[in-house]
Amino acid sequence: MLVLIRGGGDLASGVAVRLHRSGFQVVITELAQPQVVRRTVSFAEAVPEGRVVVEGIPGVLVETPDDVKDSSRQGNIPVLVDPELSSLELLSPDVVVDARMRKKPPREGKELATLVIGLGPGFIAGENCHAAVETNRGHDLGRVLWAGAPQPDSGIPGTVMGFSSERVLRAPADGELLSGAKIGDRVKKGTVIALVGGQAVMASFDGVLRGLIRPGTLVTKGMKIGDVDPRDDPQMVFLVSDKSRAIGGAVLEAILSCPDLRSDLWS
Repeated sequence: MLVLIRGGGDLASGVAVRLHRSGFQVVITELAQPQVVRRTVSFAEAVPEGRVVVEGIPGVLVETPDDVKDSSRQGNIPVLVDPELSSLELLSPDVVVDARMRKKPPREGKELATLVIGLGPGFIAGENCHAAVETNRGHDLGRVLWAGAPQPDSGIPGTVMGFSSERVLRAPADGELLSGAKIGDRVKKGTVIALVGGQAVMASFDGVLRGLIRPGTLVTKGMKIGDVDPRDDPQMVFLVSDKSRAIGGAVLEAILSCPDLRSDLWS
């Protein structure tokens, strides 16, 4: 059974890890220039690097849909540059998971596959997808919805050790991001992490740089470009987050409980 995941960011990659470990064949489609923050746990990094490893699972850039099966047989998660899903007919996935986190309704809907799952705001189960997954932190995180919509985007990051919005680094201007720090570095309050348009992006507190958009990327003012974690543990930057694992479990639940897929799964 083939599961196609749209997007290769940290949440999408958490879904991919859980499904791959559960025995599903997974393929990820991405942009030609991904703009992910948590690059150390994102299969999207296979696009510029050719190969990336997330929690022991290799993700490998493939050139064509014909390469997907060969890459999967070698134990990889293939990553294909195909944001418009032009390869959909050739791949013929049983499940499509839209994990792009665009927070607005998609152009495509339930016609993409037997089961279409949407993550977070913008999706309405029964209308533009078959099932939607709640992505907001709280009691309903990871809940599978077969009718209705997830909660609207709160715009407020989760609180860690008393820090919330301060954890997020945003571009102070339009321009190219030039990095002065690496993911996993310990930083102090006031440390210059990056420059954008000649303006400094500094840490608001002591912590570990958990994520940073790839240096050289053109960004826009106000765009999220990084993430600082107040917990003093650089190893955490290489681990799929608790939120990603919860959402991955929800996608697995949706697949296993889909009546139209159960006969193939349990035959």
